[in-house]
Amino acid sequence: MLNWSKIDTVLLDMDGTLLDLHYDTDFWLNVVPQQHALAQNISFEEARADILKRYQAVSGKIQWYCSDYWEAQLNLPILELKRQSAHLIKIREDVPHFLTELRRAGKELILLTNAHPECVMLKFEHTAIDNYLDGVVSTHEYGVSKEQQSLWHKVQGDLGFDKRRTLFVDDSLPVLNAAREYGIEHLLAIANPNSQQPHNEITDYLSVTDYRKLI
Repeated sequence: MLNWSKIDTVLLDMDGTLLDLHYDTDFWLNVVPQQHALAQNISFEEARADILKRYQAVSGKIQWYCSDYWEAQLNLPILELKRQSAHLIKIREDVPHFLTELRRAGKELILLTNAHPECVMLKFEHTAIDNYLDGVVSTHEYGVSKEQQSLWHKVQGDLGFDKRRTLFVDDSLPVLNAAREYGIEHLLAIANPNSQQPHNEITDYLSVTDYRKLI
């Protein structure tokens, strides 16, 4: 388990880590293809196949996480559509207690997300998770995603955290791999990012399905 006496800063992903990933999964794999099918007058299956190819082409890059990029690519009102599906935005039930206890223990809590700033604000509106945080960083501020080493150099330069005394929590293995490569000492994977899907089998990192087990 984690040795909290060796951790001062906790960097937290948002989607799938603090929030249920179901909202994002449903939006990008169902809502967007449905709207694309309607706009192009093609079948849902054709639209989804086209969308998945487009996703794959920018996977791991900042464009994949950018609502402005997808609005331009697909000529769809992405942010408006996100708001229409906002009833699905939910905080993980184990998160409030976890973050409350970390703050009580004096840890610095920073959100580090690839999500577009406007999407971050939408989720804050519906969950108020920002009330638990000491800082918020969207990688769009740097124009590069967490999968890239340059992002880690820039963020550490701005935040000044000690990577030997920092815990990074994420549900994405490629992102965790990048953090490990950069030298973040403490890493935690979330094995159940989506409440509507089976748990992931994770062997390379310490992983949890309930934060309350860490307290």
